[in-house]
Amino acid sequence: MTLQAHDLSWTAGGTTILSDVALDVRPGEFLGIIGPNGSGKTSLMSLLAGIRKPQTGTVTLDGKPLSAHGRQAIARRIAFVEQQAETTERITARQAVELGRTPHLGPLTPWSRADDAIVERALEEVDMAHFAGRLWHTLSGGERQRLHIARALAQQAPILLLDEPTNHLDIGHQIGLLQLVREQELTVVAALHDLNHAAMFCDRIAVMQGGRVVALGAPGKVLAPQRLADVFGVTVDVERDSADGCFIRYHRPDPRPPRLKLVAGEGT
Repeated sequence: MTLQAHDLSWTAGGTTILSDVALDVRPGEFLGIIGPNGSGKTSLMSLLAGIRKPQTGTVTLDGKPLSAHGRQAIARRIAFVEQQAETTERITARQAVELGRTPHLGPLTPWSRADDAIVERALEEVDMAHFAGRLWHTLSGGERQRLHIARALAQQAPILLLDEPTNHLDIGHQIGLLQLVREQELTVVAALHDLNHAAMFCDRIAVMQGGRVVALGAPGKVLAPQRLADVFGVTVDVERDSADGCFIRYHRPDPRPPRLKLVAGEGT
C-alpha cells in the first residue's frame, strides 16, 4: 500500500504553510519528518491523513486521490494520531481504544469477540490494560497519549501517521513507544521533535524548512552538522554508529554578553 504527496501547497489566513511538497512513502518503512516549529510538519500530516485538502496538488493512496476514497475506506487504511486530540465525553480508557474498531463495523459486521481481543491486545501493548476502566478525564496527558496510540493500533490500518507521538511521555515511554511502533508490520510516518529519536528509529528522514522538504534520505546522510545548523540554528557533532545510523551531540550555545547596568544618574 503506497501513500504519496504530489506537489502539495496549503495556505491559511493568507500565509503559505506548505509549498510544492512532494513525498513518496515506501511500503513498510518508518519515515520521520523533522523541522523547526512552523515548518509545516503538522499541516503535512493532516493532508496525508485526508483531514485537510490541499489548495494545489494531491495525496494519493495506492495511486488514487484520497478524495476518491470514502472516509471509512481511508480509515481502514490510514490511522492518524493527532498532536492534540481530546474529548469531553465521559468515556473509559477502554472505550477510547474501542473507537479504533469503528471503521470495521457496520450493519453486517457488529462488534464481536475478535474486536474485544484486538482492543485488549492494543491496551496491553501500550501498558494501559490496568487503566481500562478509568475515566478519560482522570488520566494524565501521557496516559491519554498512550491510549491514542492504542486506539490507532486497534484500528489495524496498514499505514500509521503520528504527529509528535511522544508528547507528554517520560523518556522511558518515549523510547518504548517508538520501539513498539517500529516492531509493527506497518508503514509509519511520524513527525518528531527529538532528532536522536529520528536517527534511532527511522529508515528515512524528511527535513522541512519554511513549508518545503529540503532534504530526504537515510539518517546518516540527512543529519549533517551544517544542515542542522542551517535548519535548526544549533551546533552539533554527529557520531556515526552504522552505515546509515548516527547520534547527535549538541554543543552548548555561546554565553550571551552581560547586559550593561545603568547607575543612577548616568545617561541623563
